[in-house]
Amino acid sequence: MSVAERYVELCLRLVRHDDELLDYYYGPKEIAERVEREPLSEPSELAAEARSLAEESDSAYLRAQLRGVELVARKLGDEAISYVDEVEGSYMTSAERIPEERFEEAHRMLDELLPPGGTLAERYRRWEDGDPIPAEKLEPVLQSVAERLRETTHDGFGLPDGEAFELALVNGKHWYAFNDYRGGLRSRVEVNTDLPVNAGSIVALMAHELYPGHHTEQTWKEHVLYDHGHLEESVLVYGTPQSVVSEGIAVLAVDIAKEQHGEALAEAFAEHGVRYDADEARLIRPAARTIADAVANAALLVHLDGASADEANAYLQRWELASEERADQHVRFVTDRWGAAYIRTYTDGYELCRNWVGGDPARFKRLLTEQLTPADLQ
Repeated sequence: MSVAERYVELCLRLVRHDDELLDYYYGPKEIAERVEREPLSEPSELAAEARSLAEESDSAYLRAQLRGVELVARKLGDEAISYVDEVEGSYMTSAERIPEERFEEAHRMLDELLPPGGTLAERYRRWEDGDPIPAEKLEPVLQSVAERLRETTHDGFGLPDGEAFELALVNGKHWYAFNDYRGGLRSRVEVNTDLPVNAGSIVALMAHELYPGHHTEQTWKEHVLYDHGHLEESVLVYGTPQSVVSEGIAVLAVDIAKEQHGEALAEAFAEHGVRYDADEARLIRPAARTIADAVANAALLVHLDGASADEANAYLQRWELASEERADQHVRFVTDRWGAAYIRTYTDGYELCRNWVGGDPARFKRLLTEQLTPADLQ
């Protein structure tokens, strides 16, 4: 049995302890069925197996993944692992605080760009949450924007023939949207309607989850890697460095959409009588992206400094300019068992991918099609 197949089995054994660890699996059903029939493995056994496989593998990508799998197994076995060690062990990044001077500079930029009227936080919340799409229009608008981004992504980076997606509106989640990749070049994207969804957030969600974000990456890697013998591509578990690259791609995808495709997006919204100011979105995006990183600092406040959920909420209202409701959603994420460390995949993954791509479309295409680790991008 190949190292790749044993890796897939190991990941599937891991998620039997906690199915929330599984992002996706679209590999052979017989492997999943075989693992399901086995007695449940002890986490310590899984950690030892991860170490053993890493020693056998000649793939830097698999060795990095197995390092993360080992740490997740140790955590499942109730081993005490510090927050810093979890971030470094799972995601190959460092849990460094983001200087608040960056947020201050972003606040100054927003103060110049946002329409007047009220405090900076009030003005930003109007921009972020204002003019929500009416419920009856939400799904068709999401569909239109996704289709327009699909066209621009096809023109810029190509798409595998036959890829497709479906949309679903949900609620009661701690995330904004989720891509359930099902293999066969198919995704189901769920959008959380608990918070207001306006034109700007629709662009961010559809770019992040679909084009040129998660769906684009996963379909390309299925087509280029899995279909050519890389069985390991069929499974992704949280707590592994692949997520750093994947989330970095998806956050960078929003930059690409807002910076390069604003006119096409405005046309898609106009079809439904919805206004989208492409120039405003492009100008505000860098500062909005910067203050979003305050969530990573909130995680450090909780897990290193012992701050309460209320204190973390207040921190996000101050620096992220978040509403109390949006801050509460973020605090729930960074206090989740697996979300706490995962938050670094967005901040660190974005920085790694943005710097490595450097505005070169050919490099972004490489992110979509190659097995790259955070170490490769540093």
